Amino acid sequence: MTTTPILPLSLDDFLRKPNIDESPAWEYTNGEIIQKPMPQGQHSKLQYKLWETINEVAQTANIAYSLPELRCNFGNRSIVPDVSVFYWERIPVTEAGDIANQFNSFPDWTIEIISPNQKSTKVIDNILHCLEHGSQLSWLIDPDEKSIFVFQTQQTPRVYKADLSNNETPQETLPILDKIELDLTANKIFSWLQMKAK
Repeated sequence: MTTTPILPLSLDDFLRKPNIDESPAWEYTNGEIIQKPMPQGQHSKLQYKLWETINEVAQTANIAYSLPELRCNFGNRSIVPDVSVFYWERIPVTEAGDIANQFNSFPDWTIEIISPNQKSTKVIDNILHCLEHGSQLSWLIDPDEKSIFVFQTQQTPRVYKADLSNNETPQETLPILDKIELDLTANKIFSWLQMKAK
């Protein structure tokens, strides 16, 4: 009895599947289909604040635009970073001038936030894929460790740790995408998780 080998799913086949954008989204990486974890409270709070903070500066000046949970198809992968930042001139638009639905290119800056029980290996693999295909900057945020790993092209990754017990000591600002004027530190970002009454 002969068996027919199962051919791996192509990216085009994956993109035609009807459920890939259900929540949480599915990604296509190295021929595998992987569902992202469902965001929880800390993940959602950081994602929203980063998206909002970046756009307050970058969108206002037509420098760049950040989008949460945007599907990006490039380099035979389909990934959905937690936050994708594209320079303004690289945002695809329709003939009518509206933002396009499909983004078939790499983000200039990606931000990923580790969820509880999520392994970082596949996330880092996607980050490296982005950098290999043109991204300039990637952050990997770990809320449990209160740390941010920063990846940049042709540079050794660096880690920035928060110390919320000592807000008096100045912290080094995090690398930001060129042209976006933001002064963010690990302490600032992780302070967003606190829910103190105002």
